[in-house]
Amino acid sequence: MKIALKSLGCPKNLIDTETLCGILQRKNQIISLDTEEADVLIINTCSFIREAVEESREEIFKSIQLKREGRIRRLVVAGCLPQRYIGSNLREKFPEVDAFLGVGDLLQIEKVIDKIFKNNQKVDFLSETPNFLYNNTIPRLILTPSHYTYIKIADGCENNCSYCLIPKIRGKYRSRKIEDIVEEVELISQKQKVHEIILIAQDTTRYGVDLYGDYKLTDLLKRLSLLPSKDLKWIRLLYTHPAHYTPELISIMGEYPRIVPYLDLPLQHINDDILHQMNRRTTKAEIISLIKRLRKQIPVLTLRTTFIVGFPGEDEHKFEELIEFVKENRFEKLGAFVFSPEEGTPAYNFPQQVSRRKKKERLERLMLVQQEISREINQSFLGKELEVLVDEEIENKTRLVLGRSVADAPEIDGKVIIKTDQAKRGDMIKVKITSALEYDLIGELVKDKN
Repeated sequence: MKIALKSLGCPKNLIDTETLCGILQRKNQIISLDTEEADVLIINTCSFIREAVEESREEIFKSIQLKREGRIRRLVVAGCLPQRYIGSNLREKFPEVDAFLGVGDLLQIEKVIDKIFKNNQKVDFLSETPNFLYNNTIPRLILTPSHYTYIKIADGCENNCSYCLIPKIRGKYRSRKIEDIVEEVELISQKQKVHEIILIAQDTTRYGVDLYGDYKLTDLLKRLSLLPSKDLKWIRLLYTHPAHYTPELISIMGEYPRIVPYLDLPLQHINDDILHQMNRRTTKAEIISLIKRLRKQIPVLTLRTTFIVGFPGEDEHKFEELIEFVKENRFEKLGAFVFSPEEGTPAYNFPQQVSRRKKKERLERLMLVQQEISREINQSFLGKELEVLVDEEIENKTRLVLGRSVADAPEIDGKVIIKTDQAKRGDMIKVKITSALEYDLIGELVKDKN
């Protein structure tokens, strides 16, 4: 049986897709990323914000059309969308869908396939309280290039930010055991030449509190840093919450060479009133203090952050406060989004909602400021040599490879573009930077003098 999968959303969702692939491959199913001409198409959806819901719906409608044309036989919709709308009229909206599968029910995928084929019936596996947590005994088919992989160290969230549906969709925060994570990385390192592991969760800095009664991210990083793998060069942290940093975590960042000096620190805003309304459990003074400590204690740090513009109550003065904060702190990487009022969150009913026009205008203003900052930071790399991990080879008249330095996470950050025919995907190479764009760097291969 040929089973095709399409993964939408973030890397955390990708690991769920990889888990589905692993379970099905174990049963000798043929797994494909080609979404046409399949016996079953599984769409692992995202529904974090309105735009993600719309993308998921579009993919479902496209797939329904493929089914009507006979190019796929069965359609399964999995993940965050059915979990978010559990108990609603999904069956009425999408009657052609053969099965809905929630985020807590991934292990039921084999039963789903059996029922929709053998019994020719439509089924739902949607647990109201998701408690599934991936562990090292569950098969996983890694879909990223073999030189890097994501490692999910926890699932769920209990921060309860006023704009966010993740606690309702993903359930309570659940940490994996340190030994389980370490063993997974060891096994992956034995199977493939992995140079980079990227630790992810809804909140990586909270890791361990539910399981061990204390923050244990530092302990996990130490264990991973001491693994004997010769190929493992970089350990990267994404999705760190500013309220959950410990002095030990900050100090360890400069102690172990494998832990790259890169931190993903979503701040969302800087005005104290907005932060309070967001339920971010931190203040402007605490954020500034944290950034100063990070910059002081971690050499050559790359800080990535994200902000939400147009949150209810954000007037022009509060937005300008955000702009000035960005100018002063000069983040190496910055993403921004307009506030999306999601039904079921407290912020959906907050007064002083900002118009869509103003939200878009503020987003453009913020990103123009960041664009100039990013250009200036990139220009500071001119003439310098960087270690680059090659992600992609582009075959054309002028052969190029695309790579990343320690300052760039896959998919979300810029690239280092190198004209060369002497490097391939997965290579670690030395590159001299010759040109700088707003978000990308251009360089030439530094040849080994030996």
